[in-house]
Amino acid sequence: MKKWYEEQSADSDVVISSRIRLARNIKGFYFQERMNRESAIQLVNKVTGLTKDLELKENLKFYHCSINKLRDIDKASMVEWHIISPLLAEKELETGLIVSEDEGISVMVNEEDHLRIQAIASGMNMEKAFLDADRIDDFFSEQLGFAYDDRYGYLTSCPTNVGTGLRASYMVFLPALNIAGKIEKLAEEIGRYGAQIRGIYGEGTKGLGHIFQISNKTTLGRSEKEIIDNLEKLMDQVVIQERKRREYLINMNSDEIEDKVYRSYGVLKYAKKINTVDALMMLSQLKLGMDAGLMKLNEPLNIHKLMMEVTPANLQKILGKSIGRGERDRYRAEYINKKLPQL
Repeated sequence: MKKWYEEQSADSDVVISSRIRLARNIKGFYFQERMNRESAIQLVNKVTGLTKDLELKENLKFYHCSINKLRDIDKASMVEWHIISPLLAEKELETGLIVSEDEGISVMVNEEDHLRIQAIASGMNMEKAFLDADRIDDFFSEQLGFAYDDRYGYLTSCPTNVGTGLRASYMVFLPALNIAGKIEKLAEEIGRYGAQIRGIYGEGTKGLGHIFQISNKTTLGRSEKEIIDNLEKLMDQVVIQERKRREYLINMNSDEIEDKVYRSYGVLKYAKKINTVDALMMLSQLKLGMDAGLMKLNEPLNIHKLMMEVTPANLQKILGKSIGRGERDRYRAEYINKKLPQL
């Protein structure tokens, strides 16, 4: 089965993915701050025990596991593939996961809330992400029952999630705005309209390879449709700004941009050693060049997938063993050498 990041998508030159996350808590259990280990185990078993029923409802294969029992490298790999959050990977309390075969749907158990229902769609397709998440939400609501207040809506551990409990986000590729030093200004602009910009893995992370996340800030007092429509309108403007800035950069500095693109290709194709940050930056230069028509490869290449594959944990998973940083840098270069098609 194709993964979500292997699907053809609209506006993929700027928008990598659309994601919905729903924060939910189950009646009859203390919230995370007061939950003990026995209750955490009970909750994980209760939720993951519904995996087969979820498969029948969705007509899709799902898998489940206890995240806290996995090796650190396995947890880190799931973070790098955007299946789970960094917070879930770090939790010591009993945690669980249900994930679909295409990795587009995941249910994190005992993250910040009892459930974090996540749905990801390739490109600018928030409608699909919301419909997927909404169906999963209905299923668990019917089976478990959620903590809900008629006045405030869904009750959550973090006050900013109270209400709909919905966090909508776009993963975006913004090389031109970032090169021009416009990201801080963009953050100020969208902040006035109830949105925020974060790093590649969310809160507290950096925008590696010119990749960022843009999401809504608050959920109380607004419907799901209002939140999604508002973010979609903002995203339309971000796409326009990024494309205009790319056009300007290429028109004003076409030789310099083209030189960077081809230099990046040369290093990636023939380097014997390369670290994660350099690899992601050069792959992003390649993506910019291909999106702008400055470079053409003789075979299709999913650059975003390759960017995720060469992150530290995923690279070691591909190799099948744990290795040190120096050896990783050598293997990363070799892996990209082989994956990169000829011009």
